[in-house]
Amino acid sequence: MIQVCLNGPRSAADGAAVPLTPKAMAASAAEAVAAGAAEVHVHPKTPCGDDTLSPRVVAEVLTAIRAVVDVPVGVTTGAWAEPDPVRRVEQIRAWTVLPDHASVNWHEEGAERVAAALLERGVDVEAGIWSGTDGARLFGISALGHRVLRVLAEVTDPDAASAETTARGLLAELAAAQGTPVLLHGEDGGAWPVLRLALRLGLDTRVGLEDALVAPDGSPAASNAELVAHARALARTSE
Repeated sequence: MIQVCLNGPRSAADGAAVPLTPKAMAASAAEAVAAGAAEVHVHPKTPCGDDTLSPRVVAEVLTAIRAVVDVPVGVTTGAWAEPDPVRRVEQIRAWTVLPDHASVNWHEEGAERVAAALLERGVDVEAGIWSGTDGARLFGISALGHRVLRVLAEVTDPDAASAETTARGLLAELAAAQGTPVLLHGEDGGAWPVLRLALRLGLDTRVGLEDALVAPDGSPAASNAELVAHARALARTSE
């Protein structure tokens, strides 16, 4: 399964291809799904371009995307969108339109409370486990570990030469979570090496302008759909 990550915490400074409005996110999602993406992960944005968990904005974004695609759509709950974990939970409980799933970064303060609030509302949880953090350890002792949809194993090493090694180390740390599906992905310079590893290992993965602004050959990516098409081509060659 290839998930498309439309925008992440990126801004207009990262290029015109990054979708920042509900309309642009929906159009980009439709193109990416047509190119072969099986799921969508999106960061709803304020008019200023900042990530937000605002019930109004989340509803606008989800409604716009679901009007043009018929695949699961997930959102972030990253602490940068709302640093106060209590307020984060309050916003989730106030959502009027629910995503299919939401990512929860397990190393962040209040992660278990956030995950519990999502589960209470019937929203599946992607457990975000970042390399270089204690997320894997915390997830391994979590009472909610068996209830998550999948582990979102995120390799934060941006170095193309070392990202695969970092990824293998992260997967080893997650050995305690055996039985839980894993989606493995990297970011920036490590995005394509980690995606290739995920394909070789038969793991779910993701690609999009959140994780990579360039194609495998290093040329600037014009759209999320282009990145998905490249990932699909790599998947075919790995079969």
